[in-house]
Amino acid sequence: MRYTRLGRDGPVISNIGLGTLALSGAYGAVDPGDALRLIGRALDAGVSIVDTADLYDDGQVERLIGRAVASRRKEIVVCTRGSGTAQACEASLKRLDVDAIDLYYLRSPHRDAPVEESMAGLADLVRAGKVRHIGLSDGTLRQLREADAVHPVAALAVEYSLWGLRAQPGLLAEARRLGVSVVAARPVGRGFLTGRIRSADQLTPGDWRRRDPRFEPAGLRRGLDPLRAVEDVAARLDLGAGRLALGWLLSQGDHVVPVPSTRDEVHLEMNLAASEVRLAPGVRDELSRIFPPVTADQSGSLLI
Repeated sequence: MRYTRLGRDGPVISNIGLGTLALSGAYGAVDPGDALRLIGRALDAGVSIVDTADLYDDGQVERLIGRAVASRRKEIVVCTRGSGTAQACEASLKRLDVDAIDLYYLRSPHRDAPVEESMAGLADLVRAGKVRHIGLSDGTLRQLREADAVHPVAALAVEYSLWGLRAQPGLLAEARRLGVSVVAARPVGRGFLTGRIRSADQLTPGDWRRRDPRFEPAGLRRGLDPLRAVEDVAARLDLGAGRLALGWLLSQGDHVVPVPSTRDEVHLEMNLAASEVRLAPGVRDELSRIFPPVTADQSGSLLI
């Protein structure tokens, strides 16, 4: 496992984290005992950043993480999202069973809403010792600047993968300029970039991916030719397509930290193996040209 720093002056973290949306049941049923073992396996493998949200399974995933990290709290950077109010933060603290949240994101503010008031409230939580670092989830370029002017933003969470960058043009460049880490959510395209999902018929009726236009039959058809091109590059490099997709994100800079989520320990091992992937600039650029760009306006809110 390789490591990097969170934001300008945050803790050193693994360059691949563990996302936890899959542990909420969003992609299919999950046994709580299996979920607990998977988190433990990730921590044993060197993962030191666990990323979640208060809305995942109505707070149950936060409770699960609290149990998983209880005996090794000092090793783990716990991240969660909420509305930014003191009440929401206190509820997350209780579910996580921690004294302070290492990284607390202001969750998906409305694109036209000013964020100064919410950030001022979060800054108060930092001063109170309830939160150590502040993040912004799915904000705009203007909101990132406004937020950072109130209090340093350690991380920006945005959907980011080969299959599409769900961010306003210029947002990631501004994050880099400000020294803000980019937490890449859905880094393997909700499983599409692994090559395992080629038909909507593979998804269970309650699967969250059925809400995503990219997983409708027409959307999947549009994605298959680019996916085959990615798989050709992966075969040339003797890598799995999912591992290559994560390696592409890591090649964007040390400030980019993918947080893939999975319910499966085998898939977890495959994801974490990408930590050591180093792509030549030519390969990185070749991959960048394969999928057409997708803007935030086309894809909607991150909703994580």
